Amino acid sequence: MEYHVSLEGQKQALVSLAARTDAEAARIRRYLSMPDLSRTPGSPIHEIVKRILASDYFKDLDTIETPEVVPADISFDLFDFPENHPARSRSDTYYVDDRNILRTHTTVMWYYYLHEKEVKERIAANKPVGCFSYGKVYRKDEIDRRHMNVFHQIDGWYLAPKAERTIGQKDLEDALANIAIAVFGPDVKYRLNKDTFPYTDPSLEMEVEVDGKWVEVVGCGVVKGSVLGKLGVDPENYTGWAFGFGIERLAISSMELPDIRLLWSEDPRVKKQLNLGQKFVEVSKYPPAIRDISFIVPKAFVPNDYFDLVRDIAGDLVEQVELIDQYENDAKFGADRKSYAYRVTYRADDRTLTNEEVDVLHKKIEEATAKEFGAEVR
Repeated sequence: MEYHVSLEGQKQALVSLAARTDAEAARIRRYLSMPDLSRTPGSPIHEIVKRILASDYFKDLDTIETPEVVPADISFDLFDFPENHPARSRSDTYYVDDRNILRTHTTVMWYYYLHEKEVKERIAANKPVGCFSYGKVYRKDEIDRRHMNVFHQIDGWYLAPKAERTIGQKDLEDALANIAIAVFGPDVKYRLNKDTFPYTDPSLEMEVEVDGKWVEVVGCGVVKGSVLGKLGVDPENYTGWAFGFGIERLAISSMELPDIRLLWSEDPRVKKQLNLGQKFVEVSKYPPAIRDISFIVPKAFVPNDYFDLVRDIAGDLVEQVELIDQYENDAKFGADRKSYAYRVTYRADDRTLTNEEVDVLHKKIEEATAKEFGAEVR
């Protein structure tokens, strides 16, 4: 069964966002307008979703499409995130307003799924329920070849009444094994390790072997009774497993991609190579252009906000922003100010950038750094 949650709440939250003229509002609107690669035929992100949903092991699970703008309390409180968890902060999460955020994980689907009338009826009848959800998620993050602040996740879970079965570690192992086989094929080599997540216990993470190296790709666990209770499911009666992971990580591992930005590329030389299981061969590797920037800012400065500013200006032409120095000197800068130095690597995947255009871009970043953060650029 396919479920589609009403977007009325999201539309209401975006009304005030549309009227705002600040940089944060503009970037949130831009991120929401980016294509959902998990629903874009031809993308390896879409192919991974297809393979998992087609697995016989998961054939009885429903799917649900949920809003991308969700209330913060649903995203965090219901899933046992501690009050001081970093994900709750504005330095890690995009707040549309004081109440709503861009979803940070597709696990939020648990709440929406359990509010569907038919699902409630199945639980009332003491029957198993289970579901997949996938799509874009948003987290403020650093800039390098392995991270983007807009990426894709897929979540799956399955709940069963204890009269039928009790979910345990063997179920986690079976679920993870079937994900590995669906994505990487029957010859995949994988191993499982203990892990910790806010809303599952016990929990496992899976690593797959890629080119002789072990890469962590998926997390899974038994859903905590405390979380089931908050979601309106009797933990004395039901147990369940759940998994969730960033799809890009699997795609990068499967194709040995050198840069996450390639998944969004429109360059035909790149797109024709984006096939799961096919090792990516670099198209003409264009040289990087490197520029440093150093500045003194108030200590309230948030690096993740700075990365967003660089993205705003340089877009896909920035490959990495690396912190190379930071220090405090109250006598020199003042008690409330701090010095930072970053190395910015510019590189296009389709051409050699000229020094002139890089200088223009870098100058814009310097000017915006001074304006937006009250920085003294040196």
